[in-house]
Amino acid sequence: MSFVKNARFLATRGARMVQSRGYADEMKLTFAAANKTYYDSVEVRQIDVPSFSGSFGILAKHVPTLAVLKPGVVQVVENDGKTSKFFVSSGSITVNEDSSVQVLAEEAHKLEDLDASECRQLLSKYQQQLSSASSDLEKAEAAIALECAEALVKSAE
Repeated sequence: MSFVKNARFLATRGARMVQSRGYADEMKLTFAAANKTYYDSVEVRQIDVPSFSGSFGILAKHVPTLAVLKPGVVQVVENDGKTSKFFVSSGSITVNEDSSVQVLAEEAHKLEDLDASECRQLLSKYQQQLSSASSDLEKAEAAIALECAEALVKSAE
């Protein structure tokens, strides 16, 4: 009987702790890159990001998180349901305790602005650079550029 009583106590206490966390019901997004600011503390419904620890979605009340972005698509679902997709080359994502989110990208472009044939040309260029690289530094730089170009081609298709 004491096990059931303890279980109820823990469940009730856990529910109170979740309710008293103080997280906001809204999520404000700041999304910027060196080339442009896309969102400046704008309320949104959801953000999906590619990270090196795996892709994940963010909603209001998400656990505070810090992650490194990998090349890929960031998707933003606005409060009215409109969805916007952006290619990011790299950067960071920060989810704060107050449900504010910052996406800081090295470079970001709307998917509709990408030209698939130009992306494929970049991929070919970096494949050639990797195969002709002679030093370790040249190989590492070409491999990074190739990874980004592969993600770029996949995003543009």
